[in-house]
Amino acid sequence: MSSLSRELVFLILQFLEEEKFKESVHKLEQESGFFFNMKYFEEKVHAGEWDEVEKYLSGFTKVDDNRYSMKIFFEIRKQKYLEALDKQDKAKAVEILVSDLKVFSTFNEDLYKEITQLLTLTNFRENEQLSKYGDTKTARSIMLIELKKLIEANPLFREKLVFPTLRSSRLRTLINQSLNWQHQLCKNPRPNPDIKTLFTDHTCTLPNGAVAPTPVNLPPAAIAKPAAFTALGAHGPFPPAAATAANANALAGWMANATASSSVQAAVVTASSLPVPPNQVSILKRPLTPPATLGMLDYQSADHEQLMKRLRPAQSVEEVTYPTVRQQASWSLDDLPRTVAFTLPQGSSVTSMDFHPSHHTYLLVGSTNGEITLWEVATREKLVAKAFKIWDVQACTLTFQASASKDAPFSVSRVAWSPDGTFVGVAFSKHLVHLYATVGTNDLRQHLEMDAHTGSVNDLAFAYPNKQLCIVTCGDDKLIKVWDITGRKLFNFEGHEAPVYSICPHQKESIQFIFSTAIDGKIKAWLYDNMGSRVDYDAPGHWCTTMLYSADGTRLFSCGTGKEGDSFLVEWNESEGAIKRTYSGFRKKSAGVVQFDTTQNHFLAVGEDSQIKFWDMDNINILTTIDADGGLPSLPRLRFNKEGNLLAVTTADNGIKILGNAAGMRSLRTVEAPPFEALRSPIEAAAIKQGSGSSLPNATPVNCKVERSSPIRPSPILNGVDSVPRSMEKPRILEEVSDKAKPWQLAEILDQAQCRLVTMPESSDSNNKVARLLYTNSGVGILALGSNGTQKLWKWTRNEQNPSGKATANVVPQYWQPNSGLLMTNDIVGINLEEAVPCIALSKNDSYVMSAAGGKVSLFNMMTFKVMTTFMPPPPASTFLAFHPQDNNIIAIGMEDSTIHIYNVRVDEVKSKLKGHQKRITGLAFSTNLNILVSSGADAQLCLWSIDSWDKRKSVPIQLPAGKAPSGDTRVQFHADQVRLLVSHETQLAIYDVSKMERIRQWVPQDALSAPITYAAYSCNSQLVYASFSDGNIGVFDADTLRLRCRVAPSAYLSQAVLTGSQSVYPLVVAAHPQEPSQFAVGLTDGTVKVIEPLESEGKWGVSPPVDNGMLNGRVASSSTANNHVADQVQR
Repeated sequence: MSSLSRELVFLILQFLEEEKFKESVHKLEQESGFFFNMKYFEEKVHAGEWDEVEKYLSGFTKVDDNRYSMKIFFEIRKQKYLEALDKQDKAKAVEILVSDLKVFSTFNEDLYKEITQLLTLTNFRENEQLSKYGDTKTARSIMLIELKKLIEANPLFREKLVFPTLRSSRLRTLINQSLNWQHQLCKNPRPNPDIKTLFTDHTCTLPNGAVAPTPVNLPPAAIAKPAAFTALGAHGPFPPAAATAANANALAGWMANATASSSVQAAVVTASSLPVPPNQVSILKRPLTPPATLGMLDYQSADHEQLMKRLRPAQSVEEVTYPTVRQQASWSLDDLPRTVAFTLPQGSSVTSMDFHPSHHTYLLVGSTNGEITLWEVATREKLVAKAFKIWDVQACTLTFQASASKDAPFSVSRVAWSPDGTFVGVAFSKHLVHLYATVGTNDLRQHLEMDAHTGSVNDLAFAYPNKQLCIVTCGDDKLIKVWDITGRKLFNFEGHEAPVYSICPHQKESIQFIFSTAIDGKIKAWLYDNMGSRVDYDAPGHWCTTMLYSADGTRLFSCGTGKEGDSFLVEWNESEGAIKRTYSGFRKKSAGVVQFDTTQNHFLAVGEDSQIKFWDMDNINILTTIDADGGLPSLPRLRFNKEGNLLAVTTADNGIKILGNAAGMRSLRTVEAPPFEALRSPIEAAAIKQGSGSSLPNATPVNCKVERSSPIRPSPILNGVDSVPRSMEKPRILEEVSDKAKPWQLAEILDQAQCRLVTMPESSDSNNKVARLLYTNSGVGILALGSNGTQKLWKWTRNEQNPSGKATANVVPQYWQPNSGLLMTNDIVGINLEEAVPCIALSKNDSYVMSAAGGKVSLFNMMTFKVMTTFMPPPPASTFLAFHPQDNNIIAIGMEDSTIHIYNVRVDEVKSKLKGHQKRITGLAFSTNLNILVSSGADAQLCLWSIDSWDKRKSVPIQLPAGKAPSGDTRVQFHADQVRLLVSHETQLAIYDVSKMERIRQWVPQDALSAPITYAAYSCNSQLVYASFSDGNIGVFDADTLRLRCRVAPSAYLSQAVLTGSQSVYPLVVAAHPQEPSQFAVGLTDGTVKVIEPLESEGKWGVSPPVDNGMLNGRVASSSTANNHVADQVQR
């Protein structure tokens, strides 16, 4: 339903309310689903009219729509059940249990059993959890409070809880205004017309000439001059028949092609409330009615007029031709890039791609984890990887600062090259736009950060209005904005009534304009002025649509998906604003929005149904379909390079497949660097020739090469070396390119001059070890929980030495306390601290910290250090804490007795108790992508739990060395892609693909790092793993391969006095900075915290070792045996 139809429903609701049609009002509210009347809902709940309550709710949500909806229906049916029990009506209670509550048993069988057992009690208040249940009236009131919170939090009720602000009797006013228009347009208007019906248009019949029109039964305030009604035209509620017919095939505002049979009809078309207001002049043609009629500004120039004439079709819409296309040389299917060359392992779900405008093998990629990557696809080199970080949060709006640390993490919504390739624009899912300047051919420099929109920035493009390079953005705040490259806002276009989904800047000769589409399906067009939109038209599907021009700029296409899942690909006749042709070939309903691209002025490609579908632009029937050798997601994203000979398409395992035609495959081989044989030892080269029989791999082995090394493809790998010898070349990355002339060497940091370091506090306390360590989510502080149960907070301040105000090893932070002098001290009364397991979790907005040290769990306010509440008194004691990623009121608490409690802070209630481990819980990690919770225990087990039902999905043991008893802490942390999982144990580091729960990498302590592992953590961009060891060493590993790239020795961060002291000092815990990938902190056994960074001249912790056919640094690594022992290795 269009936005105007929606507004009409609201007007009818107001009318029914004013006329006291009470039942009709609520029936229309429910059937339309536009407005949820909370007052009516409350009345029905208080009255206990449960059937009406559920019937009314059914217009807005169903039981299984989401967890909020499920909870709403459960609470209502539970209350109905308890009331039946309270009345001792067991038969009614059984009926409710079977017919209403049974549906919830599939999600929580234990809860359903517990509810069933209430039937056996004389008074259900004998149940401990229901002991405080009062009378029915009080219980309904308490439940209603919870229901209102759930409804307000439920996204399905968003924007449906507030009735629009309307003047009283708005519908009557509009009808009266319409009658006045009709009367003023009468040929023979009578002074006092007698209007007896609304079913037909009003006309006056006066035989002897016309008399000046007078208002029709209205106060003067209700009469408006024609010029004052231009705003109504923007909505166009009720177009007269003549106007409707005239505009049936026109894209409103592109061209109001009204053919009126008389001057009166022409006046109606121009002056009535049409979809095209009279002040919205066509982009491509002048209005038929002279602008002077309504005092409009004639801003069109002679250039416009010439273009209008040229674009006016001389034939019918179906006969419009495009000479440029007709004159193209003959083509064949071989022109399409359909051959798979290889796959690039991106590692995180790809959200946007764009090929460089002139370097045709440079591919820019944006991902859900906020990272942007620049690939040289010909050599499979990752030239640049920029993890997301806020460059200057203080320069952003307070609205943004408040939202930056909560809700979902930042994701890239769009990446784009400027037309000349000198800039890269990046739009993010929250507020921000980043602009990078290109440096040389393979680097990007921060140029500009803009807090561009409130909410998500949904699209970004470059344009050249007045020959000035500008950035055009759009967002959830329903705005389109134009900026120059210094960040100065040039234009702010308002007019959409829903979040703006996409933009398409374009230029026709000297006319420059922007098409925009919103999620309500509206298409609008804007000139670079302040005259408002020139288009207001519905796109096919009435939902999310993207518009693109062909490469030569002569043909306009759009592709999108409707809310019902039907997809549309159409070509527009832009001079008429009408759809010229609709392409067929979509077979399935889509759960998301299909993506498309154009190439070579001849082909269209769409990703749908795990396939790539191609069309000839001149034929509505599908040309061909390919699956790119399989592995594509249901709705793959795709992008052609500018020559059209390469096609990048996303894969289901977070990779990117590169496809080419014959010319594209040649370009890949031409740009490709010399083969790796030059860098191999004679033994390796011989092995390759013996295994492959060829010195140069062709496209097929290249494909196998990258797929085999993809981190998502599970293959048991020990110590970062594949257990199966590979007879083909492995991919290289940027560090290898820069250092390819010299053999790889492990970076070793042996003294403090080789890194940057800051220590806090200055004095140590061996009786208070740092048991847990966290960076604040904003990156400006570090929070340490000591073994004595006390938390300490250090903060960095913004100053000349530290302009960002973020944590850094260049500046000593301040030990922070509130003015009250309070300490954040946990409940330790009667606790044996030697046996206690401290645990801590921080809310996403850094407002609250939750921790325990063997006693009750305490919730602290981070500003005042006051204890807000305590809960979960032992026994059993809490051993691990984790906030639910989507609801800070839900906490997963791992317990000493091996159970996991799902606890709701708001209602002070354990919602579920998860049982699956045999020893205490040592780790918890949520994945919203997979909708699971992973737990780890001292029993060396990993368990997977459904977030929806809290049922256990799977349990797997980590593979310990032979003879090693399952003991010690096992910790888990998700990769940024929310699929791969880092598992650390004193005996190993391992990477698991949780979607299959298979181990794909493993590293065991050896050589210089042979001591037990104490802790491990991903860097913020998930490209590194930091691991600490009980001998004081710290290892920095490549996260994809678990190959060691750098060792930080104890001598690099400990003083000589500490090193030679009687007590062994080493890290117990590692924390990674949330925005700086190369910064980490360690908490030590002497109570100190060290923040460590590489030297600024280095900027990183070594380089990744080359992946050379099972050989690492000249040493052959053996395969992993069944019991995971490290076999003897050839000595160097």
